[in-house]
Amino acid sequence: MQPIHLTFLNGPDVERLALTDAEILSAVEQGLDAQGRMQVVIEPRVHLVPHDSSVGHFNVLRGAVLPLGLAGVKVVGDFVNNYKVGLPSELALLSLFDPATGVPTAILDATSLTDMRTGAMTALGAKYLARKSSKTLGHIGARGTSYWNIRLLDHFFDFEEIRVHSKRPESRTAFAERLSVDLDKPVLAVDGWEQCVRDADIVVEASRLTEPQPGALVVPYGTMSAVELSLTDIMDKVVVDDWGQCRKGQPFGALRRHVDSDKLNERNLHAELGQIVAGLKPGRQSDRETILFWHRGLSLSDIALGHAMLQKAKALGVGQVLRFA
Repeated sequence: MQPIHLTFLNGPDVERLALTDAEILSAVEQGLDAQGRMQVVIEPRVHLVPHDSSVGHFNVLRGAVLPLGLAGVKVVGDFVNNYKVGLPSELALLSLFDPATGVPTAILDATSLTDMRTGAMTALGAKYLARKSSKTLGHIGARGTSYWNIRLLDHFFDFEEIRVHSKRPESRTAFAERLSVDLDKPVLAVDGWEQCVRDADIVVEASRLTEPQPGALVVPYGTMSAVELSLTDIMDKVVVDDWGQCRKGQPFGALRRHVDSDKLNERNLHAELGQIVAGLKPGRQSDRETILFWHRGLSLSDIALGHAMLQKAKALGVGQVLRFA
């Protein structure tokens, strides 16, 4: 057998790549387009819960993006108390393979990749589902993915006002200060969730939101089901990233109770975002529509962004080549 080698990108390697906002968004949008055209294989995520799921668990995401010639498996831990020991709440590893032979091609530190692709999904959802004139963002949460949500949303909308809120004053203040520097505009840390989301054009995290302003885009967020059951009743459209991961029988997710109680089902679901990106279904059709976008996280986005990282790493000579066999 001929020797088999694979590429390894560690955390510092990924940081050296310094992917631009445009590179991140283009990669994830490419994966969505392939999904909409049914050029992918995606398996619902599975979970490993070592102790108590409310404290932490592992997500295992699996899929293949056939136009890219890659299959992938990502394992990501989500442990909410990691900040107490100086660690990110999410740590992840992505393995990529040749879908024709099964040969492993790469291993990547996918911790920052996970944050980037999640933010890209939020931003791309807004690209197709929010009003083009959206100028106010209300964002609840200051964890790792929150940074990329706001940064990539602002890439599309150049907001006039960005408000952030989280439970811990010290975290939301530091978060707002970091964003203010990176975006070169004021980002306001506010004391209450209601002040954060009131009259916002785009609302990210909707756990207590019962009545967004007409025409808003609402993006419920998080692992646990905390969204008011009445919220879907006032939406003109509900869009998801992948219905297979949202349907009954799948654990976790912000709208889990809505699916399990049949308030959200295949009959009243408007579309998957990939269908809209591929031009097969319409996105926002008027400024009056109030739309909800629920995304749980796609292995396809991990694979597409991992592919973009590998391509840039090759061009820049970044990373290590490891012998597998």
